[in-house]
Amino acid sequence: MPVEKIVEKIAGAKPEKPLAPETKSEKPLAGVEKVPAASEKVAPISKPAEKVSAVRTAVVSQAQSYQAQRAQAIDNILSEGLNEIFLKMPAADQAAFKKKGEETVTKINFLLNQAKIKISKIVDLIRRWLKLIPGVNKFFLEQEAKIKADKIVRLKNR
Repeated sequence: MPVEKIVEKIAGAKPEKPLAPETKSEKPLAGVEKVPAASEKVAPISKPAEKVSAVRTAVVSQAQSYQAQRAQAIDNILSEGLNEIFLKMPAADQAAFKKKGEETVTKINFLLNQAKIKISKIVDLIRRWLKLIPGVNKFFLEQEAKIKADKIVRLKNR
């Protein structure tokens, strides 16, 4: 028995005649996208490498921003309470003190990036920097270095 006759018996009605290829309806099926013909122009899809590089630059800029903020916080801690001493120094000593201070901030910031912090290295860096102050008391120097190092280590835990 032909398939059409079986369908008629089951459905109880005659099946519709199929449309000719030229007259097919253009109704899109739900959930199915239309595939463009070869003659249609399609917008280029951005390459995955472009997306990855955009995300990577965003992450890198956030990391640099965090590093810059932490460096500023370290600088504030180191310069805390030294304004009068700095202003009393001669100009040449001020320049050397400032340069060494910036180097110290950079080195401490690098040390804070490491998983295990060696506070003795941070204290040593601060002590070397504070030794540039002319006529500094060695007990003051040791005490200030330890206090400043403790404050800096607390930055890591934030």
